[in-house]
Amino acid sequence: MEAREVLNRVKNGEISVEEAEKYFKREPYEELGYAKLDLHREVRSGFPEVIYCSGKPDDYLVSIYQKMYEHNGEVFGTRASRHQYELVKEVIPSIIYDEISHILKVEKPDKKHIGSVAVCTAGTADIPVAEEAAQTAEYFGTRVERIYDVGVSGIHRLLSQVDEIQSANCVIAVAGMEGALASVLGGLVSNPVIAVPTSVGYGASMNGLSALLTMINSCANGIAVVNIDNGYGAGYMATQINRLAERAPRK
Repeated sequence: MEAREVLNRVKNGEISVEEAEKYFKREPYEELGYAKLDLHREVRSGFPEVIYCSGKPDDYLVSIYQKMYEHNGEVFGTRASRHQYELVKEVIPSIIYDEISHILKVEKPDKKHIGSVAVCTAGTADIPVAEEAAQTAEYFGTRVERIYDVGVSGIHRLLSQVDEIQSANCVIAVAGMEGALASVLGGLVSNPVIAVPTSVGYGASMNGLSALLTMINSCANGIAVVNIDNGYGAGYMATQINRLAERAPRK
């Protein structure tokens, strides 16, 4: 349970003060020997811990998923494989695996989504990274608009979507090759742009380095850049911006 949920259940008479006290007296993390699960991260930062699945030994990953699911009733992991999905499914039958984003998750069904973040890609090949960003933001309670395949080689496609992009609290621009999409968006809209370089492209794109350098050196203002293929980092930051925007008084 989250701290707010515990307090609400005390308020509604569903649990006793003594039961709530036990929750708050627990260690801020659970020691597993091979991992220390940060169970109070959401209390501190507003975001629960997320699992980076790639590279984790099978037994460790399954145990981590099980413990985090038992703690909060939902769990979210990135860079997962189908093999890992099959293993986790044995202990959490409701787990969902997305083949495109490689996200492995269980979400609470009654989650409220607020605000708006526009996730844009230059090409279809960028969608796996974009989906990692979009699903991360959705897991954290953000409403997401997906606007895919609007790269600069056919800029009329992007221009036809500007009004929708402008209405969002934040924009995520996902692009490989030369990575120009973020700069173009930065010059077209007034909302902050989070640029995500991807490793999509031929030889001299250098597995995303070309796009990364383009985005870092953008002449357009209001652009923040995350690491190559880091859709998760973009979705997290976009949610922070979206929450602040929804908290601000409307004109």
